[in-house]
Formats: sequence, structure tokens, C-alpha cells
Amino acid sequence: MTNPEYYFSYKPVNIAPEIVAVIFLTIAVLTTIQVFKSRGPKWLLVLPVTAFCEAVGYAFRVVCIYWTTLGTFTATSLFLLLPPNALALTNYKTLGEVVRRSRVLLSDHQKPKVFWLKPRFLTWFFFTSDVFSFLLQGVGVGISTQDGKRDLAKYTVLGGLYVQLFFFAVFLVITMYVLVDRRFVVACGPRDVSPRQAKRRLFWVIIATTMLLYIRSIYRVAEFVGGYGSKIYGTEWLFYLFDTVLVLTSFAVYMQSFIGYHFRKHMHNDTAVPGTGAGNTKLHAYQISAEYTELNQH
Repeated sequence: MTNPEYYFSYKPVNIAPEIVAVIFLTIAVLTTIQVFKSRGPKWLLVLPVTAFCEAVGYAFRVVCIYWTTLGTFTATSLFLLLPPNALALTNYKTLGEVVRRSRVLLSDHQKPKVFWLKPRFLTWFFFTSDVFSFLLQGVGVGISTQDGKRDLAKYTVLGGLYVQLFFFAVFLVITMYVLVDRRFVVACGPRDVSPRQAKRRLFWVIIATTMLLYIRSIYRVAEFVGGYGSKIYGTEWLFYLFDTVLVLTSFAVYMQSFIGYHFRKHMHNDTAVPGTGAGNTKLHAYQISAEYTELNQH
């Protein structure tokens, strides 16, 4: 067993990680319920899985308070650094689904011809970038366990974070384009009175959570640029503010305006009528088409 200050550059505070672990476990349960209650697509199970991994990370942090080893520290680092990347995957898939489902309503000459607005490109391009970033960060944390390779580990993790920041920025630009383009529409959830409101609600979730993750990544860059033992790395309250709070806030946004209601699993059989929970596919399809027609007349 090693003094925790050797790895953390401070003695981790007690109680806080226990509380945060319980909160993330609660989020994992609640988001699982939301996925099935909304009859949303199974890829939304990424949310509870991510919350569970965060809980595991904070549980390892609790272990480090009492029993710090290279293994427990590495597990803590992996489970707290990497899982939020999966939230970005959720946003990438969400935008890809909006584009894919909207294209069904468009005639061939109305469909966007640019390659970056094709559903397959949107999903796989950003998925690949996120996985690449994930792997770089994971490899960097793994290298950090080897003596004399902390600098290599630092630059490997930084490479992954820089990749992530770049693609976050690209994704935000494309998201804003889809938001203002009237060809792209979103199915109504139970609290929406029109597809226009549904689109604003859904894109608020995508943009807000991506920005929160962007800020978190900037903090992580600053943390690793300074290196082990730097002021930022060695200040625990900065970690809780710019990592814990931002990730928790992202989950609060997802839960407050749950994505699943806009992509219901059996939407072709039972699609929510705007402003109600009832199913009426023909009426909903008519309202989507009417909204699309109205928007493009202006």
C-alpha cells in the first residue's frame, strides 16, 4: 500500500466520493427506467451504463482513501476519465437518427447532397473519432503505470483529449446547421405541442451536453498539460467542479428532456400525438409533414 498523495498529489477527501457514487448508481437506475418507459431505442442504454461506470470509478476512489495501490489508482483513473466519452456517442447517434428519419420525408431532390449530412457518415465518422480518442486516453492511463513513462502517458492522453475537442467542435457546427435547416424535423414527445418545439427541446439536450463535455475536456487538458503534481492536478475541488459537477449536470439534462420519447421503438405502430401520450400514427405523420411544409413556405 502507498500513501495516496504519491498518486493524487493530495489526500482524497472522504465522504464526497461515497455520496457521488450513490448518486450515479441512482442515475443508472432512473435512466434505465426512462429507456424502457419511453420505449426508446436500445442504444440509449449507453446512458445508464455510463452512470454505472462512473459509480464504479468513485467506488475505487473510496478504496484509494483507505488502500492505495497502483491497481486501485489506475482503475479510478480509467473509470473516471473514459466513461463520459460514451455520452458523446449518444449525441452523435441522436443527430444521425434525426437526419436519417427526416430524409424519409424528403423527395430525392430535397435530400441534402453533402456527404456530412448523410446518416451513415454522421454516425460512423464521429463514432470512429470517439473510439480513437477513447483508446488514446486509455492507453495513456495504462502507460502511466510504468516507471519512467509518465511523460509519454501524459502526451498520449493529451493526444486523445485534443482529438476529442476537435471533433466536439466539428460536431457542434453540424448540429447547429441541422437545427436551423427546416428540412430536418423531430418527432414529438409527450410534452411537445409541435414538431418545432420538439426539435428545439431535443437540440437543447444535444448542444447543452456537448458543451458541458467540451468544458470538461478543456479542464482535463489543463490538468494533463501541467502534469503530475501541478497546481491543477493537485487541487481536488477543481476535479469535483469541472468533472463531477459537469458530468452530473449532463445527466440531469438528459433526464429532464429524455431523448427516448423522440425515437420511440415502435413509432411506426404507436407514435405520440403532440401534447399527449396517446398513439395515432396517421395524425402524427400528418402534423410532421404539415410542419415541414409550413416551415419551407417562409
